[in-house]
Amino acid sequence: MDKRREILGIAIVVGVSICFAFSNTLAGLSYRSGADPFSVSTVRFILPSLILIGLLRAAGKPILLPRRENMIGIGLGIITAIYAWSLLSAIEVLPVPLAILIFFLFPLFTSLIVAIFGWERLTRVTVIAGLVAFGGLALALGVTWSGLELIGVVFGLIAAFGLAVVSVVSSRIMKNSDHRQVTLYLVATAAVTFAAIALLRGEFLLPQTTTGWWAFMGTNMLFAAAMIGFFIGISMIGPVKTTLFSYLEPLATIAAAFMLLGQRLETVQLLGALVVIFALLYAGWAGLRLQRLRLPEARD
Repeated sequence: MDKRREILGIAIVVGVSICFAFSNTLAGLSYRSGADPFSVSTVRFILPSLILIGLLRAAGKPILLPRRENMIGIGLGIITAIYAWSLLSAIEVLPVPLAILIFFLFPLFTSLIVAIFGWERLTRVTVIAGLVAFGGLALALGVTWSGLELIGVVFGLIAAFGLAVVSVVSSRIMKNSDHRQVTLYLVATAAVTFAAIALLRGEFLLPQTTTGWWAFMGTNMLFAAAMIGFFIGISMIGPVKTTLFSYLEPLATIAAAFMLLGQRLETVQLLGALVVIFALLYAGWAGLRLQRLRLPEARD
């Protein structure tokens, strides 16, 4: 992997984490004005679908994937809808910090999947950085084990494993396909799935205030940018590093809640955030160092 490409890929994933974080915070503001998680999740997959169709049309690229990749893409889109719904369900049952912590097992699940199938070389540094970052995240979120319910844990694990599967399998398809096509299949299928469920529910709650509508639109725009950028990151640096650097997202969410919602930060949360940042900086430095060591070998 080219050094510049890796640096750019990491930078994109960092930007993605920030967009996801502020998207989630604005979603919280829209909930206060009458929307609910299901309506936000339904709408937020529509905008990236429209953007990707426009980008593919402008580039003169086909929208449809070949038949085999077509079916896999639709399957991944259904899994995307399932893991998004499972995460919302976990948040309803468990304390939010605990639900988020369980969900963020997905970087470790991603590493485990690629290692089992031998699709990507898994270094000791990546494993250690992932475990340290997960521990730091537990501190940053201020997780306590009170309110633990088995069904909530199951939902959280389904969400984590679902995103890991989507990250890994989509990276395989992208080796022979445009990442925009693959991402379009994921978000469009998820949008259709959520829309169908919304019709069955017969209820679709929207914001009731001007502030709520601004937050509703903002969360969708930021989510669209983040979702597209996430799969660009996977196409550039692979699923393991992309999901590893996604540990920045909860930290950015904490910062966004501090700035926009006035939530307090405890000393232990700041310590946990520093642990996560240190682990990711170490992983990034080690990856770039490995690139420099490999360059002379490649030239020889």
